[in-house]
Amino acid sequence: MIKRILSNFFFPLAWTIAVQVLLCLPGTDLPSESLFIPHFDKIVHFFLFGGFTAVWCYYYFLKGTAASKLKTIFFIVYLLVAMNGIVLEFVQRDYIPFRSFDLGDIIADVVSASIAYGICNIKLIKTSV
Repeated sequence: MIKRILSNFFFPLAWTIAVQVLLCLPGTDLPSESLFIPHFDKIVHFFLFGGFTAVWCYYYFLKGTAASKLKTIFFIVYLLVAMNGIVLEFVQRDYIPFRSFDLGDIIADVVSASIAYGICNIKLIKTSV
């Protein structure tokens, strides 16, 4: 059941759209910083962008793509997700009301995308060889 959902193009597409929408919401539509979890915003970014990378890599893995091509595809996915995280911070700064640029968010986005990319390379490509 899970593989069927993840192999459907609409799941990674929906994740992509959700990330874009969530990061483009005006600041007034977001809950204030959690009192119980410090840096909750960074945790959210970490899971959004790690998931963003993982769902797209897993989608291509489930399509039965050859391992030699998966390495390239996974790297392109990683680059696009990381660049998306960087660009969205500038979009927030310049175009989204009550949002601001945060280097910490970029770091969380890129680190989580990197970790997901590494895990996908180790786990998925190894099983497809």
